[in-house]
Amino acid sequence: MMFGSTQPESRDKKWHRQLDQFVKANRQELAALFWALWLENGDTQGTIGIDLQPTPRFVYCPKDEIEKLNNRVENRLQEILGIVENHQPEVEVVMIGIGKGEIKLIQFAPEPPPPVCFEQVGKDVDGLLEVLEQRMSQEIVF
Repeated sequence: MMFGSTQPESRDKKWHRQLDQFVKANRQELAALFWALWLENGDTQGTIGIDLQPTPRFVYCPKDEIEKLNNRVENRLQEILGIVENHQPEVEVVMIGIGKGEIKLIQFAPEPPPPVCFEQVGKDVDGLLEVLEQRMSQEIVF
């Protein structure tokens, strides 16, 4: 058995790594956007998602759509549903990455917490969306 396989990364999983890197590099802005949208809508629109195709953009993922998808994939998203249901917006960021017919949970607890990130960044929702979507389209490539 070989450890540390040297196979090239499958193209299908490349977006997972790029999304992870994007989140890591933009934690404060993502936390600020998450909090700003939470203040506007709570969870009435669903969970914030990052839809990567055709071009990366932020969307809402309504809870009933995630539940329908969970049913179609034999409850493999049950854990994600639990995290979405029980997250604490004043402490942690929860988003869903969507790409190539798959979803990936994005979850982190920024320091400082989301409300403080929002104050420090000093941009409104539109400003944050513009900056983050522009960065995503440069950093995440299918």
